[in-house]
Amino acid sequence: MRDYDEVTAFLGEWGRFQRLVFFLLSASIIPNGFNGLSIVFMAGTPEHRCAVPSGANLSEEWLNASIPLELRGGQAVPSRCRRYRLAALVNLSALGLRPGSDVELESLEQEPCRDGWEYSRDVYHSTIVTEWNLVCDNDWKGPLSTSLFFVGVLLGSFISGQLSDKFGRKNVLFATLAMQTGFSFIQVFSTSWEMFSVLFMLVGMGQISNYVAAFVLGTEILGQSIRVLFCTLGVCIFYAFGYMLLPLFAYFIRDWRMLLLALTLPGLLCIPLWWMIISVGYFGLSLDTPNLHGDVYVNCFLSAVIEVPAYIISWLLLRNLPRRYSMAAALFLGGCVLLFIQLVPSHIRPLSILLVMLGKFGITSAFAIVYVYTAELYPTVVRNMGVGASSMASRLGSILSPYFVYLGAYDRFLPYILMGSLTVLSGILTLFLPESYGVPLPDTIDQMLLVKGLEYRPASRNKRGSKEEEENPEIFKSTVF
Repeated sequence: MRDYDEVTAFLGEWGRFQRLVFFLLSASIIPNGFNGLSIVFMAGTPEHRCAVPSGANLSEEWLNASIPLELRGGQAVPSRCRRYRLAALVNLSALGLRPGSDVELESLEQEPCRDGWEYSRDVYHSTIVTEWNLVCDNDWKGPLSTSLFFVGVLLGSFISGQLSDKFGRKNVLFATLAMQTGFSFIQVFSTSWEMFSVLFMLVGMGQISNYVAAFVLGTEILGQSIRVLFCTLGVCIFYAFGYMLLPLFAYFIRDWRMLLLALTLPGLLCIPLWWMIISVGYFGLSLDTPNLHGDVYVNCFLSAVIEVPAYIISWLLLRNLPRRYSMAAALFLGGCVLLFIQLVPSHIRPLSILLVMLGKFGITSAFAIVYVYTAELYPTVVRNMGVGASSMASRLGSILSPYFVYLGAYDRFLPYILMGSLTVLSGILTLFLPESYGVPLPDTIDQMLLVKGLEYRPASRNKRGSKEEEENPEIFKSTVF
């Protein structure tokens, strides 16, 4: 079989056709940058407290004292999920007694928020949390919505490769783009949390499928010298560009339905393209931006901006250094920084944010490298399915990432300890992978088995062949990289 790069050499490396494919496929990734992570703002939890009905006949003094105080972050603040028993407060108010002086508040019986909650509108005007009261006993539903999105990504990773190999990269690319945009639009009109979450899972299926299809399509069409550029500064930079647009949209649009609609409409711009044509750490840090000190919109923007230099560095690493050492170094950087965050004093907040962004830098670099590395290890005949299967495996971490963030409610540093430890472990395991740097893309299974670091011997080897190998070892060694 002739080498694929040799057969397509007459097309050139960077002609008009390649530039068109490069930029259009990269542009199709922009909606992926804000669709999945939009949950940071759509499921934002504002400050809240138990609502007290206006007809409760409480004096203003008792109304202000109706919410018990609790320690949170070392400070006494109003409880989010409890209030003093309303019937008792009405009786005390009617007797003319005063809170604190006549009655000890700590001695009063408490009850849950039976009449709903009052939400602060300082940051968000409305979110799915305020819409369906996903707080207190129902606070697990917010992270579950995010996990269900990544369940969809998991399923999409599993089926997209097989569909691509059967129906073609381009057909699957546009079918899944339509799926992502269509279900996002329907999601705007969700009438319940259950409906929102199911649709969000379907959006996740469409998102990863079009990402993998576009990635593999560009990898196979573009020449060897442009391939690495496309996989890093192409696909990844355009993803980061979409990610950077997210806080800008969210800052000006504080209602979750209108925000989702605004983020969905750009997907329609991909229709004309039909005629021209990794993960606990990454998503854990991206979803954790509301928990960082400072403005949530600025933190999200910084989290997106840091991806640009990360992708540039990953491109330089892929051009000049072995794959496994580059990825291991990026994972070590990200993991070690996350482990050291807990040593920073709590009052030095800018340093904490800087370390989080440095950790995001390392993990994002590894995220960009791993797709190129994976595509190089699989042969052409199963590349789309292989990249999809590998992506599916990484989605298990994505599904769990919202609950890594959720653990921060119990200990602020626990998510970073877990993410840092797992990231460092991944860096160590990466060193045991075979090396593909400087090796042409394999076209067949047999060629894949000749990648550096793998010792391959055919299963059926007769005695004569074995004897010839012993007598002429240099001939057989020359067939292995």
